[in-house]
Amino acid sequence: DVELVESGGGLVQPGGSLRLACTTSGFIFGHYAMSWVRQAPGNGLEWVSGIDETGTITISTHTLKDHFTISRDNAKNTTYLRIDNVSVENTAVYYCGRGVYSIEHWGTGTLVTVTS
Repeated sequence: DVELVESGGGLVQPGGSLRLACTTSGFIFGHYAMSWVRQAPGNGLEWVSGIDETGTITISTHTLKDHFTISRDNAKNTTYLRIDNVSVENTAVYYCGRGVYSIEHWGTGTLVTVTS
């Protein structure tokens, strides 16, 4: 079965950094592009960033690209999302998904709470 498991969330202070990880199984990871999507409290889903199968091409939402860095390690079947200089507005549940233009499978999410 396809499985995606996010980790790395938690409490972080404004201005800090953290790296989220999404470990996958049940499919050939290197054959698929991957995405990160988030949902802030009271809001809908917001696509954040995507990466192609090889990690060569990355795309991010224009307003977020300066603070979000997506990467992947195909040997570890894992994709990462680094968030720098976090702000309260980054508080959300972060999900990884298989695919970019059409996300076929989702993880259960990891909660990031930015608070002083």
